[in-house]
Amino acid sequence: MSNTDFVLAVEDLTVSFDGFKAIDALTLYVDRGELRVIIGPNGAGKTTLLDLICGKTRASAGSIKFKNVEMTKLQEHKIVRAGIGRKFQTPSIYENLSVFKNLEVSFPRGRSVFGALGFRCTDEVRERVQSVADEIGLGDALDVEAGLLSHGQKQWLEIGMLLMQEPELLMLDEPIAGMSVRERELTAELLARICKGRSVIVIEHDMDFVKRIAHKVTVMHQGKILAEGSMDKVQNDPKVIDVYLGH
Repeated sequence: MSNTDFVLAVEDLTVSFDGFKAIDALTLYVDRGELRVIIGPNGAGKTTLLDLICGKTRASAGSIKFKNVEMTKLQEHKIVRAGIGRKFQTPSIYENLSVFKNLEVSFPRGRSVFGALGFRCTDEVRERVQSVADEIGLGDALDVEAGLLSHGQKQWLEIGMLLMQEPELLMLDEPIAGMSVRERELTAELLARICKGRSVIVIEHDMDFVKRIAHKVTVMHQGKILAEGSMDKVQNDPKVIDVYLGH
């Protein structure tokens, strides 16, 4: 497969903070429709990598191509518009608005929140809201105020808010942190649904969850890729056992 066939091609990516290389000549390729999980100890550079891909942090060197278009010089909102969605560890939902309204204001149009809040809801938007709500398991909770949702449901709602923008690459940072066992199971099912038709990158610490969801696992250590492959392969890699799983 040539490098132009991947939905995401990160090549020789480096970022330095005060002389410290948080990401060090890293190369990573993600296929279309792939669910990739990135693991590694704290300080490995996992979140920094997502920051670079979504434009929150600027690379010192290297290339990030999304659908073969260079992203490293683009502003964050242009990267979102290109089709990359990012969910942070803490849900950022509108707690005083209903589930329906949270999804509705996420529908891509005039990019200011105020413009979105004053927008008249069309049948097209309603259908999209219902479709996404069903996909995230909140189809029967559209009238519920978001602040009343469980922790897991809030996480799903934020994923839904990203799905409203129809991203082709979705990046999730520790999506199951703080969830109940049942919520974790439902999240695994949700991610399996989501990656049909789009690519998903997940940062996760919970190894049982990683085993359940990952198509491929990337292990990061000190800003570099230490190992890559199936969960079985990386779990049995002596380098990985030494720096991470054996701790």
